[in-house]
Amino acid sequence: MKLATFVPSAADAPVAGEVRGDQVVAFADGSTVLDRLASGDRTPPDGPAYALADVTLLAPVARPNALYGIGLNYVKHAAETGGTPPESPIVFMMPPTAVTGPTGPVVCPPVVRRLDYEGELAIVMGAGGEIAGYAVADDVSARDLQRREPQWTRAKGADTFCPYGPWITTADEVPDPQDLRLRTWVNGELRQDASTADLIFSPDVLVAFISETISMQPGDLVLTGTPEGVGAAMDPRRFLQSGDVIRIEIEGLGWIEHPVA
Repeated sequence: MKLATFVPSAADAPVAGEVRGDQVVAFADGSTVLDRLASGDRTPPDGPAYALADVTLLAPVARPNALYGIGLNYVKHAAETGGTPPESPIVFMMPPTAVTGPTGPVVCPPVVRRLDYEGELAIVMGAGGEIAGYAVADDVSARDLQRREPQWTRAKGADTFCPYGPWITTADEVPDPQDLRLRTWVNGELRQDASTADLIFSPDVLVAFISETISMQPGDLVLTGTPEGVGAAMDPRRFLQSGDVIRIEIEGLGWIEHPVA
């Protein structure tokens, strides 16, 4: 299933449903995406159907209990930053307020001068510590704060710094999460074009590592790291500016596209 949260029209409240081709069908029982993640219920919805092109997609789960980021988890990205592949996952956390929908916008705080993109495969947790599905995410990063502050909470977790979606594709529809093409464009220019096969630590390994000390909850997100091609690694470096538009697409999972404000 492709689980989505959406607004049918400007006058409507958000509802949840399943994306089917060019339509989205609402859950008639009023259940949310989080309800379905927690219960594991995959019963097809039988509510009203809407044209996908006519609705506004929101973050599938607006306020996850927890957001986890993973640093240097692609071999080539570690190399482009001058680092070496880590021996164990580098985990950091972001507050739930970092989440925004697949169309953003991402709002750059005045204190940030070096804003960067990171196209990423996002794990979405279900009940019992199991992976429920996957989504597309941008781990927006303030490189200036990241370099001068040893903890990355402010650099990675500012409000709106985690747009994701456009929906959650359940794990049964993703045979191999390490065999997906990931691409990122900035203003139509292709910047990242890689395969999740380059991941150092697989989704299963990341979830097992975090779960050694933390009880993961339904709706929690794990951003699995970014491949090579970030702006900070270019020569010369190219950081985001107000008005830039970032599009991130992952094979089989859809795409998100958001502006910088």
